[in-house]
This record gives sequence, C-alpha cells and structure tokens, in this order.
Amino acid sequence: MSPDRADAARLEADAVVIGSGVAGLAAAAGLAPRRVHLVTKAELASGSASAWAQGGVAVALGRDDSPALHAADTVAAGAGLVEPGLAELLAREGVSAIRRWSERGARFDRDARGAIELGREAAHSRHRIVHASGDRTGAELVRALGAHVVALPSIRRFERAYATRLLVESGRVIGVETLSAAGERLQHLAPRVVLATGGCGQVWRLTTNPTSATGDGLALGASAGAELIDLEFVQFHPTALAVSGLDPAPLLTEALRGEGAWLVDDRGERFLLGEHAAAELAPRDVVARAIWLRLAAGRRVFLDARRAVGERFPERFPTVFAICRAAGLDPRVDPLPVAPAAHYHMGGVAVDGWGRASLPGLWACGEVASTGVHGANRLASNSLLEALVFGGRVAESAGAADAPARRSWPSGAPAELAAAAPDPWSAAPELRAAARRIAWDRIGLLRDGAGLTAALADLRELHGRLPAGASEARAVVTVAWLVAAAANERRESRGAQYRTDFPGARAEWECRLTARPSISDDALAVRFERASAGAAPVAAAAGAR
Repeated sequence: MSPDRADAARLEADAVVIGSGVAGLAAAAGLAPRRVHLVTKAELASGSASAWAQGGVAVALGRDDSPALHAADTVAAGAGLVEPGLAELLAREGVSAIRRWSERGARFDRDARGAIELGREAAHSRHRIVHASGDRTGAELVRALGAHVVALPSIRRFERAYATRLLVESGRVIGVETLSAAGERLQHLAPRVVLATGGCGQVWRLTTNPTSATGDGLALGASAGAELIDLEFVQFHPTALAVSGLDPAPLLTEALRGEGAWLVDDRGERFLLGEHAAAELAPRDVVARAIWLRLAAGRRVFLDARRAVGERFPERFPTVFAICRAAGLDPRVDPLPVAPAAHYHMGGVAVDGWGRASLPGLWACGEVASTGVHGANRLASNSLLEALVFGGRVAESAGAADAPARRSWPSGAPAELAAAAPDPWSAAPELRAAARRIAWDRIGLLRDGAGLTAALADLRELHGRLPAGASEARAVVTVAWLVAAAANERRESRGAQYRTDFPGARAEWECRLTARPSISDDALAVRFERASAGAAPVAAAAGAR
C-alpha cells in the first residue's frame, strides 16, 4: 500500500536491505517478520549478478568430502590472505544453508538416485559443485529466495530505486536516501541498514557483470566513512565470450572446463599445459593471465568443448548454448572465442564474521562485503555460498542488535534537495565510459606503478567533472580510484593482483590492506593500514551493535 502524501518523503522501518541478489534476499528473509524495506535499483528477479551466476554453489556434500577439505581448498586458493576460521565457518554452515533452501523449494540438479548431483571446478579437490538446470544456478536461487521474500507481508519492496546516500547521525548509520525511476525521493529511517548491492564489474570496460554492478555499495560505504578492505583484488574470469559489441560480455561457465573443455590458441596449442600442473583447472588468475598474454601477443584463444560436451550442450548447459547461438556460434561444432573479463571483487566493505561494518547500524553481505573468506583469489563457486551463509548471519546479527532510541530526521530532507537532479542511472555517460577505459587499461590483469599513478590522476580529474546527482557514474569513478589506490599501495603480486614491476609475492605483504576513505563530491582521499590475515573475529550475534 502506498503511503499517503504526508508520509511520502519519509518512511520508517526496522531494517533496510539495499540489493536483491542472493545475499540481500537471504538477509531480508531472515529479518522478517520485522518491518523490512527491500530497496533494489533494478527489478527483484533479474537485475542482480546472482541471477546471472552459472557456475554453481560449492558445498561439501559428497561422501569423500568434508567442510574441512572445502575450507582447505578455499585457504589454498586465497594466496595467504584467507581467514581460516571464517573459511571453516563458510564450509560448515554452507551445508545446512543449501539443505535448508532445498527444503524451501530450490530445485537443484539430482542424479538417478535423487541425490543432489555434484560437479567439479578449478582448484577444488573434490566434486562439490551444486548446479540447477546445468548453468542456471544463480537464477534458481534468486527465484526460490525471491518467492519466499515476496510471500512475507512484513517485507516492502522498492524496485527501480537508487540508494543515493547513507544517512549518518553522530557516527551511526540511521537510514538511507533513495531516488526512484519516477523521480520520487524518499528517506528510509531504520536502526539497521544492510548493504547487499553486489559487485563492481561494470567499472571495467570488459566485464561479465550486469549493468547494475557499478560498485554502488562500496561508494555509499566509502562516502559514509566505513572501512573498506582488500580493494586491489579483482578477479577476471578467464572465459568471457569474445564477441564485439556485447556489454556485458557473456560468461562461459567454468563448469565447461570442469567437464573437460580445453583452451587452445589459433594454432591449436593447449598452452595451459605449460603454465600449470592443473592446466585448464588451474586457479582463475593463472588461467586469465595466460589467456591475456596470448591475446597480447596477437594470438586468438578459444574454448573447445566439442569433445567434452558436444551434442549434450542444449541439455547440459542451456544458458551457454543459447548465448552462443544468439552470437551465431554452435558450441557443438565451433570452438568459442574467449577473453578474460572483470568478474568478481574479493574486496569490499570490511566486516566481521557477522557482517558488521565499522560504522554502527551498518551491515554488509555478498560481493559488496569482504568477509575474509576469499583472500586474494576467490575459489570458484564460493560466492553464492558466501551470499547464502552471510546473508543469513547478517539477519541473525542485525535482528539481535538493540535498536537505539528514535532519532530525529537528519538534515537535508527530500523537500530541501534539488528537485531537478539528473537521472542517477544515465547521467554523465561519457565520464563513466572514460573511467571504464582507464580501469581496463591500467587497473586490469597486469598492473605497474606508472600506470596506476596515471590512473589515479586521470580518475581524480574525471571525479572533479561529475555533475551533481550523477550517482552511478560517481560510483564507477570513485570505486575505480579506490581500487587503483589500493593496487598502487600493495607493492607485490599476489592472487588476482599482478604487478609487472613487483612480479613476486613478498612476505611483508602477506596481510590485508584496510582502507579508510574520505570521499565527498569535491575530494578523493584514503589512508591505508596493514591488517594481519588469519585472526578475524567471529563474535556472538547476541548483543551485536
């Protein structure tokens, strides 16, 4: 029911969740029956990166598997920066999370005996990847969680609403301001605000992420003064379909290589055999850089699944098959041209084991958060699992938190704000495009100090030219600048960060890098502090702030 005119500018809730991917839906579901406002800048069922996730969910369900083995693989992939206790928590609680949502209607693929079928992906020592309809796992989880959330009367949805700023009073987050596609500006006052806005792949010119993945949550947190961490670690998926004119670039799921597909160059050479013992199943950063270097040398690279999948393509990988057919390719008979593309951000808002950010009243979960379970290089198919597990933990923590006494409304009420603000989605397209080119050229798979220094200067100049109200373009520029600053600060190569001027890992950099930003419409600044890896707290939820 729409509020009356007197209430239209200001609304109250027990919690506001920003984002409607798996993490946001899990958090909203767990916070019910409290009054929850679910804010999403796209549509509930289709706008998130979760809905696009093809690879699956990693979970230790096999007889030869265990959460301890899953955690060990997670730690190994993270290049020394995974928090081991949180990796164990993720693997352990992930088992119950998958079973719980299966019981609530998520339709996972099953074998002839009716057991959940398990596949394998790069850097996993066991078959533990759960799929739905082959390569529609994320879409199925969003469907199941979304159906659950829509049925809960205490959750009020605000779709096509852009979160323009967090409301902060005396150092505490007390709500969020939004602007709808129809131009309605609202302030949602709530003692619990959850960022679940997803990632920032659209900061780069070539990405597998949907157009909504512009780093909004990172920009919101940074502008409010929340601590960020691990910003330099951006995972590039090795196998985006390399067809010109497509933005985002269609993803060719890693499960294809798990099925036995090969990577070959235009001479037919399986070049990964000389790069890593696991060849096509090597960690993503290894595979992505190997492809990048082949492309930089003037070669073309193809994913050849003809032998491994062949005629089974339409049934086994229906999404990939449809993508290829739309591009004029038939994966049953054609090798598929591929290139790396920005895919997943290991960094984010710094949170503890319950998703609590450094600002009281603020929680974060999903890709916008950095829990410490991914380290410098996310293990394949751990992201949907993290969204489920930590979305639930955020709900438990925020639900247990004492709500402070009611505050007065902050200054800058909607009626006092500029009525003719530009569309936050589409304003300043040329500045956004320029930032994406800078990120791709200088903050991509291969980095160096000179390129990063130039990127910082150019992005600062773009930031100074942004018009008021260009929220999405501002997020792209701000996040690109923050990632460049962190990449410049970390003088080594580790996991997804590779610097040609510091090509090896260095013992003194086996640490996480906390960022304390100072961001405004007029200024970009950040301080960094090294934080030791391996000791992240996992506090009890009771009494959480």
